[in-house]
Amino acid sequence: MDDPVAIIGAGPAGLAIAACLRQTGVDFVIFEKEEQTAPAWRRHYERVHLHTTKRYSSLPFVPFPRNYPRYVPRDLFADYLDAYAQRFDLRPRFGETVRAITRQGRGWHVEATSGTLHASHVVIGSGNNAEPLMPGFAGTDAFRGQRLHSADYRNATPFAGQSVLIVGMGNTGAEIALDLVEGGARPTISVRGGVHIVPRELLGVPIQMIGMASRLMPQRINDALFPVILDLALGRLEKYGLRRPKQGMLQQIAVAARIPMIDVGTVRKIREGAIKIAPDIAKITERGAHFADGKHGEFDAIIFATGFRPGYARLLGPGIQPGRSGVNARASELGLYLIGFHNPVTGLLREISIEAEQIADDIRLRQDRKKVAEILPV
Repeated sequence: MDDPVAIIGAGPAGLAIAACLRQTGVDFVIFEKEEQTAPAWRRHYERVHLHTTKRYSSLPFVPFPRNYPRYVPRDLFADYLDAYAQRFDLRPRFGETVRAITRQGRGWHVEATSGTLHASHVVIGSGNNAEPLMPGFAGTDAFRGQRLHSADYRNATPFAGQSVLIVGMGNTGAEIALDLVEGGARPTISVRGGVHIVPRELLGVPIQMIGMASRLMPQRINDALFPVILDLALGRLEKYGLRRPKQGMLQQIAVAARIPMIDVGTVRKIREGAIKIAPDIAKITERGAHFADGKHGEFDAIIFATGFRPGYARLLGPGIQPGRSGVNARASELGLYLIGFHNPVTGLLREISIEAEQIADDIRLRQDRKKVAEILPV
């Protein structure tokens, strides 16, 4: 009997690859350090919804229920994942922290909380949001107000009536600012460099679908057309302190893996003056922050929406590089795969579903070849 496949993480990526392996008859073990599926998703701020449509965001074999809204909210997505795990009898090993993944012959040793598993293949699906990134601004420790990472933000209630600085204007920072202003706070977003902004829908068409259609044209043409189209849809935002990066939107996705900010109402509040925009931070002070333009602002709290890092590299032995997310020559050769670490303009969950089926097929093919080699005479 073949050794099982070790799956690291029971989030959407880990569940998707497990379901695909179940369908192909390949044995597996899912390691999850928390006590529930998709812990990172459940810890998101309360108002969060998928930015991509339910039609193109479901996991393999199971579409979202018909009564779910087009953009699925956090709690319904968590319910969907629980039902998905139950449907395929996935049963992750909860409370199992993976400490090291090392090469052992043609397979792998996975050292976890309860012991070591010898695995035929390893699939890392722990996601890009494993470890919060806190920037090292000068003076941070001197700030007398509350400071926290966006990973610890839940809702606006504790900040009602307060002046709050949000550092970073990705999707998380922009939505937290919107949540804060709707909850009675006075938010300011510090934007470092430029930011590409797209509406969630353009003339009623989800931006995800427009992104899928845009792949039919060369990148340089898309990057030339999008600014014109978006200025018509959102207006020119330079006068509010928002400018586009020098890199085109699709170029930035391809080169820097940075997706645009998908607007769900933040831009309107910026236009109204309810959300302020500030440049990059030069220094944090006891009462607020000095900005790159020489101005100073006073704040009751600072929320760092400064992103995350995957964290899986520290688990791997020296010189082990799994390559990019999905199936590639390097991953297939090692039997070590990443899933859910590539977030294209067409949507992360859609990409996870594609990668899960490809990885499962690759593992099944490798195992079949091994069995044939064992049967045939040398």
